[in-house]
Amino acid sequence: MNAMFRHLLRGVSAVTLISLLTANMALAEDAPGARIGVRGEITGVSADALNVHAKTGENLVIHLTADTKVRAVTLANIEDIKPGSYIGSAAIPQDDGTLKALEVHVFPPELAGSGDGHRPFDLVKGSSMTNGSVGDLVVSNGRVLTVNYKGGQQKILVPEDVPIVNLLPADRSLLKVGVKIVTFATQSADGTLTAQSISAGKDGVTPPM
Repeated sequence: MNAMFRHLLRGVSAVTLISLLTANMALAEDAPGARIGVRGEITGVSADALNVHAKTGENLVIHLTADTKVRAVTLANIEDIKPGSYIGSAAIPQDDGTLKALEVHVFPPELAGSGDGHRPFDLVKGSSMTNGSVGDLVVSNGRVLTVNYKGGQQKILVPEDVPIVNLLPADRSLLKVGVKIVTFATQSADGTLTAQSISAGKDGVTPPM
């Protein structure tokens, strides 16, 4: 049996092996329990679910639970960020090793510590998300935030045209048809999407994260 197995392996090309590995990786990415980012507009609301037209063009049903948290996204500006503010920023790397913000969201004091750290993010290819406390804000040479988190630090350039928003505690009354949202949902074995939290634009704001 071992000799036969070795013979079969010799007959399998490197290309075939790579194809098999790639297929397995793809299956792993779509495995039940995966965290799926959904950005789009609410098209329907019921007691325990939202119908969402995603930016990708799909029409999805996002299920809600008693534990699903809702956060309101409102407009802010750079003056709302002070040393000690707790923020999050999706960003892309620059040649000098610093980051350039794609958006910045400011947490209220009661949500300080949410998602603390630096990790890959899915806003655009190669983007990251950094959540942490602002150490300083330099505005003399561009607008640069020093963001400290447990185990590290990042310097983030915030261009003038980058959206800055507040992320505030809210309730389900904000979830209405036409409201733009961002949610990261878990996918069950049958494909059902369930939101752990939802960031919803208030007064026509589109969440930029």
